[in-house]
Amino acid sequence: MKEDKFEKEEVKEENSSENEEEVFTIDEDAGFTDTEKNLDKRISKDIIEVIDEKALEKGSENYTSENLTVLDGLDAVRIRPGMYIGSTSSTGLHHLVWEIVDNGIDEALAGFCDTINVSINRDGTITVSDNGRGIPVDKVTKTGLSGVETVFTVLHAGGKFGDNEGYKVSGGLHGVGASVVNALSSWLEVVVDKDGGEYFIRFENGGHIVKHLERVGNTTKHGTKVTFKPDPLIFTETTEFNFETIKNRLRQMAFLNKKVKINLTDFRVDPAKEESFYYEGGLKEYVHFLNKTSIPLVDDIFYCEGIQKFKDINEKEETIAVEVAMQYIDGDNTNNIYSFCNNVSTGNGGTHVEGFGLAMTRVLNNYARDNNVLKKNDKENFNSEDWKKGLTAIISIKHPNPQYEGQTKGKLGNPEVKKIVSNVLGQALGRYLEENKNKALLIMRKIYEAYERRLKIESYKKNLEKKNGLDLATLPGKLADCSSNNPEECELFIVEGNSAGGSAKLGRDPRIQAILPLRGKILNVQKAQEHKIMDNAEIGNMITAIGGGYGEKFDVSKIRYHKIVIMTDADVDGSHIRILLLTFFNRFMRPLIEKGYVYIAQPPLYKVEYKGKAYYAYSDEQLNVIRKQLNLKSGYPFQRYKGLGEMDPDQLEETTMNPEVRKMLRVTVDDAITADQIFNDLMGEDVAPRTEFIKDNAQFVKNLDI
Repeated sequence: MKEDKFEKEEVKEENSSENEEEVFTIDEDAGFTDTEKNLDKRISKDIIEVIDEKALEKGSENYTSENLTVLDGLDAVRIRPGMYIGSTSSTGLHHLVWEIVDNGIDEALAGFCDTINVSINRDGTITVSDNGRGIPVDKVTKTGLSGVETVFTVLHAGGKFGDNEGYKVSGGLHGVGASVVNALSSWLEVVVDKDGGEYFIRFENGGHIVKHLERVGNTTKHGTKVTFKPDPLIFTETTEFNFETIKNRLRQMAFLNKKVKINLTDFRVDPAKEESFYYEGGLKEYVHFLNKTSIPLVDDIFYCEGIQKFKDINEKEETIAVEVAMQYIDGDNTNNIYSFCNNVSTGNGGTHVEGFGLAMTRVLNNYARDNNVLKKNDKENFNSEDWKKGLTAIISIKHPNPQYEGQTKGKLGNPEVKKIVSNVLGQALGRYLEENKNKALLIMRKIYEAYERRLKIESYKKNLEKKNGLDLATLPGKLADCSSNNPEECELFIVEGNSAGGSAKLGRDPRIQAILPLRGKILNVQKAQEHKIMDNAEIGNMITAIGGGYGEKFDVSKIRYHKIVIMTDADVDGSHIRILLLTFFNRFMRPLIEKGYVYIAQPPLYKVEYKGKAYYAYSDEQLNVIRKQLNLKSGYPFQRYKGLGEMDPDQLEETTMNPEVRKMLRVTVDDAITADQIFNDLMGEDVAPRTEFIKDNAQFVKNLDI
């Protein structure tokens, strides 16, 4: 099978239930039909040029030392920007902001900064300033350059390495942040206020020094100000910053760093839009913010912090700081446990989350046994599936030398962290439960109810299998499965309706493509009780077909397909079904999204036939461009597909299912916390957030399908 090609782009849906542009990043599985390729030239920037990647990848047969290239300075960053910022999409663009802000946060962690200002300027530039110590301006012996020039032109240069005591802890990209931002900018300017002097330097064209650092005046201030303009040659998709994306990230940084004030101003609008974030309570206020639309089980928010020492592999004594805040709500959501190390989100958990889990299981079971919540005839103990129900928790640690698994920093790997987090949380939580008997009883009652439900469901499944001789792993009858047993090449199309399902079954490649038709809309799992969710036939069919289970026990390594493709009509009902499915995957199969296994099919909206050839358009803009390029007269007929069922199997295969030419979007979670918030706001019980969302976004609706 030909390998799929991806190019990053952001989701920007106009349906209120689909507006996930702060949450999801989508990859485009680029491709168009053979007939579209026959157009004389690329007809629109919206239509992706089809390129033979295999031909481009082929190297010279005469391979000698002359073919070797040594990249100097920041050239490597410009050649392979994805290695440093993930992508050159909108996500990578905003990553530049995070890197400069992280430098200010590191000053705050070191105890020298309490205010950070971020502005989005009229010319599309970003300015970040802090009142920290200011980047060193004296000469660095090893480079022969000033500290400012070294930090902004040399990778892995800064106060975050070795034993120089510049920073005890830091986030960012291990010290490459400032130089990477410089490398990927058309120009960048730095102003440093330090030791009574004001210093200035400017870089252009990817980090080249215009004039060496010079003192331009005197000042009593201290700190660093950086202004940069992203290079459109690198960020070809967009160089426009999103206010909401930046606002959400800065608010999170303020929550994680109590008593640090972060100001945001957008000068692109008149009057300028301003936001300011400052939290005395830090993580406690963060939990309160996350639970703002939920009913708390207990009014107060549990919080603990502690510092413990350990010896590293060189027998050097180091310190780890631990903070945990949590609260139970009147609900069953199990996804609201978030972790951070040095302000970096660790979406895949790690040893700090393992330590949290050890303490929770140990302390809650001990309390339950000692206080007769779990009685002698209760042979099993509580497990994480029980105590996670309705829990919102933030785990944040500060570590002098964090070790992550993978380049994305998604999972913390330091083994000493597990025991330290377990000790800090275990002691504080045990004391809290003993000192707050009434609140402890409410929490225990909730956990015990989840415990009983879990045991009943497990017993029900066992009895059903024993009574009927059923194998619950039997695939659903409506699934048209593929013949391949290799999950890496297998694709499951979840299709809206039997009519479209019939066409999809006939148009598919039966070796690698499976079809599962849905009968109507599935249950909204964000506000339904779990037993009703599991009783829903359509959800049950999906769980069985995908494999790997669901919820706490979901095992992504056991799934049967590495592409789960949502294929719905391009109308309001189709959009609603899509968001219901994404809500289900986010709540009960989150690793599917985190691994990039969830896709959205992109069937065309229009078909134009001209001189025996068919041209497909995926938007109104593409339709207009096709008309113009073909020089069609006004009124020339075209077909609008109102649903997948209107396509015959050949058309569906040609436009939407064939891996060689189709166009698909891949869904990934950039920010799990923001994703959960939006799903809860738009799909949860509380009406107020949806009303506010509609009011804020009604102005952007262009085509209302009623």
